[in-house]
Amino acid sequence: MKNLFLSIVLSLLAGFTGAFFYHQFYYYNDQTQTPEYLVASNSKSGKFEPSDSRKTLSTSKLAIEKDFVAASAESTPSVVYIKTVSQTRYGNSWFEWFFGERAGQTISSGSGVIYTSNGFIITNNHVVDGADNLEVIHNKRSYPAQLIGTDPSTDLAILKIEAKNLPNITIGSSRDLRVGEWVIAVGNPFNLTSTVTAGIVSAKGREINILKSDFPIESFIQTDAAINPGNSGGALVNIDGELVGINTAILSKTGSYAGYGFAVPVDIVRKVADDMIEYGEVQKAFIGADVVDMEPEIAEQLDVKDLSGVVVTYVPNKGAADKAGLQKGDIILEINGDPISSRATFEEQIGYYSPGEKVSITYKRNGKIKNTNLMLTNRLNTTSLIKRDLFYSADLKAEFETLSDEELEYMDLDHGVRITKINPGPIGNLNIEEGFIVTNINKKPIENARDLERMLMRLDGRVIIEGMNKKGVKGYYSYYF
Repeated sequence: MKNLFLSIVLSLLAGFTGAFFYHQFYYYNDQTQTPEYLVASNSKSGKFEPSDSRKTLSTSKLAIEKDFVAASAESTPSVVYIKTVSQTRYGNSWFEWFFGERAGQTISSGSGVIYTSNGFIITNNHVVDGADNLEVIHNKRSYPAQLIGTDPSTDLAILKIEAKNLPNITIGSSRDLRVGEWVIAVGNPFNLTSTVTAGIVSAKGREINILKSDFPIESFIQTDAAINPGNSGGALVNIDGELVGINTAILSKTGSYAGYGFAVPVDIVRKVADDMIEYGEVQKAFIGADVVDMEPEIAEQLDVKDLSGVVVTYVPNKGAADKAGLQKGDIILEINGDPISSRATFEEQIGYYSPGEKVSITYKRNGKIKNTNLMLTNRLNTTSLIKRDLFYSADLKAEFETLSDEELEYMDLDHGVRITKINPGPIGNLNIEEGFIVTNINKKPIENARDLERMLMRLDGRVIIEGMNKKGVKGYYSYYF
């Protein structure tokens, strides 16, 4: 009996001892240690709830997804499909061009953005370049399109269709756009209409040397949103569905998307579009000086350590820069308070303004910071706006421009007509370069574009076409028919 009682006492002591050690070393530790994969917050309901950090992550991801959907829905109705038809002609003589030449058609496509509700469309110049017929397709409806104007210096073009109450796109700001922001590319790649791709702004102010005009403005927005052939002329929009750029080019060795695309900033697009709609020409402003990027070699020559800004390399007499006091070797740092980091950003900043507007220039000379005000001019070194007198000849497949009195005076000419655009056709067969100014044909003066068309349509025998090329050199072309 005594042994049984002793066994019971020892068992109870062992049980209490085990419970005590369990409480001290296991239960206590479980209540105080926090698992690495989970952070819990206090809840009166007794249910598990994520911590604030996890709530924020989940909410942000959902917000971005919703913004993509909203931005796509906002911008997609404003993007159109553009179909172009170009006539390809085969012939070796003037006679063949007019009477019985062989011909074929080339059909291509691109994208465009509805700029105004009454039918003005923005696209790329290279989408419509050389096209004989233009067609805009929107919501399964087809509209013949008129080419209002082109600007090779920015690779932009404006079309017009006869329609009302179109869903014009909301315009944003490219100057406020930041590297790293989400953007969406909307267009018609590979004839796949209304395609949306997403990415971020990879860089701004990119100069990729693809524009071959006289005064190119290359300050592209770089994005990793997928852009392919057919996207050209389409919209690059921000997360709010606002237009921030016109998709223009891709960086690729294969011709298809390989990581990066490039878009013309919308602040430049708006200036170009408004000018072409109102004046028929972009009112491009000039500073009256040549500039280059600041490179280490140039910085060493100028004895400066800072590589920001652009360097003035040439200042013609009596130009805007000369009147403002700028000199060769000056380093332009800011325009109207906006920093200048490269020639691309310099050209972009000037591209926002029109002839006759004043800008404030901050520059460095001999280590000292200086400021000056400069009156921007047009290509004729005057401050007036230029309105072009253009005429397209369907028979000659070329566009002509009657020169203004200011241009004639500037070029020291009494009369003349510029050949502004040459499509495959009779003029193209003569191998005359675009930009050539025709002053006389067989010694007869050419006063306007219609005179030039009439004279060229009656060519016979020996023909001498006199004029001036884009470099200002006078000369002539000689033909026998």
